[in-house]
Amino acid sequence: MLPGAEIQTVDSYKYAASVFSKVVADGYIGMVKTVPQVYRYIYDRAERARDIPAFRRWVNQYTAVNLRALVSERKPDVVVCTHAFPCGVMSEFKRQFDPDLPVAGIVTDFVVHPFWIYPNIDLYAVATREMRQTLIARGVARERIELSGIPVDPRFAAPRLPLAELRAALGLPVDRRSVLMMGGGLGIGPLEMMIKALGRVKIPVAGTIIVGRNARLERRVLALAERTDYPLRIVGFVDNVFDYMHASDVLVSKPGGLSSSEALSAALPMVLVKPLPGQEERNTRYLVSRRAAVRAEGEAQLARAIADIVEPGERRERLLQRIAPLRRPDAAADVARRIAGLIELRRAAGAR
Repeated sequence: MLPGAEIQTVDSYKYAASVFSKVVADGYIGMVKTVPQVYRYIYDRAERARDIPAFRRWVNQYTAVNLRALVSERKPDVVVCTHAFPCGVMSEFKRQFDPDLPVAGIVTDFVVHPFWIYPNIDLYAVATREMRQTLIARGVARERIELSGIPVDPRFAAPRLPLAELRAALGLPVDRRSVLMMGGGLGIGPLEMMIKALGRVKIPVAGTIIVGRNARLERRVLALAERTDYPLRIVGFVDNVFDYMHASDVLVSKPGGLSSSEALSAALPMVLVKPLPGQEERNTRYLVSRRAAVRAEGEAQLARAIADIVEPGERRERLLQRIAPLRRPDAAADVARRIAGLIELRRAAGAR
């Protein structure tokens, strides 16, 4: 989206204290799998906090110092953060070492947690007006906020082939309604429940499951697929999820911010299942409140929801009408334009 730009991706956790990285990675996965109510409590309490806890300040300071050599070597024109942790680190980096280095935070959910919010971030890209108001209430200047939507690949906006040709190219049945199922890269999503629920749908359907690079999840799902009485295809990592969305009639998924935005851009009706505490619960609340997605609890309810919207009809048409105003297929281009503006401002200041 920025012609001629050289993009370098950095995992900021590699520069944090090793004990912190391990606690975050293992602790988060462990909590959401075994005691999700604990994570929900921590998330909710942090959401109400007005001050940055001392431990988080120390982690940001420690990581910022560790990043100093990398930033000096690569000399970036701008730093773009797509997670709250590096946003806090770069805020501290600017405070300690380089206040003029432009930093942008791209929030990839439909809610902005206070972990994102710092006074010296030059640009925030957000998905909703409510998020913009939250940032303003927390002291972020309005002109530093871009109401862009969540950036996704522009190829989600329109199919590259007519439906029958696209399904044939992907090896999907052309004579059945098509259900795409995604459970998240961590393998936490209730894919077994999705598979069983699809088997209860009375109309002819076919299922596709994208398991990504999770080999254990793929083996588990393949074993389940042997017992289904409808066509079910399992695919690993693919770089054309947009094709699978355009080839499908409904998406059954956990409500990750990016996957939900991709589905919105593809005008694909969503049934949301088993959101994780915190961001995913908030994403579900937002999309359901806008009546742009359906939430289902349990196998029977999921089967009914799929049956209600997988075929043309009034329910499906209403969903598509409510999806339309939430689609932001140009979000990536809009954010890139604002990032380019930050670079130009810095260059202009340096030329004086």
